Amino acid sequence: MTNTYAPFDAAAYLDHDDVIAEYLTAAAEDPNPEVFLAALGDVAKARGMAQIAKDAGLGRESLYKALSAGAHPRYETIKAVLNALGVKFAVVSTANDRPRPQ
Repeated sequence: MTNTYAPFDAAAYLDHDDVIAEYLTAAAEDPNPEVFLAALGDVAKARGMAQIAKDAGLGRESLYKALSAGAHPRYETIKAVLNALGVKFAVVSTANDRPRPQ
């Protein structure tokens, strides 16, 4: 007997602002920029792609294209989507993460 499973949809679990912020933060820390774009797409899907596109000043198709695999969206596009989602980038020092010379 073969088990079949529904595909995992992260958007189904992104139902709280704190969860969304943690999800995007973890994705932004990944060295692969496509991970962040995919996470941003998950959050936009959870919030309603059409509404996020409207709030970001984009067409729905443009938003899908900007967040698709292999896309290289402009900073302005990412910033507009983040603003529409009600989140922002935060820059923090990594000085404490680096080993100190001995």
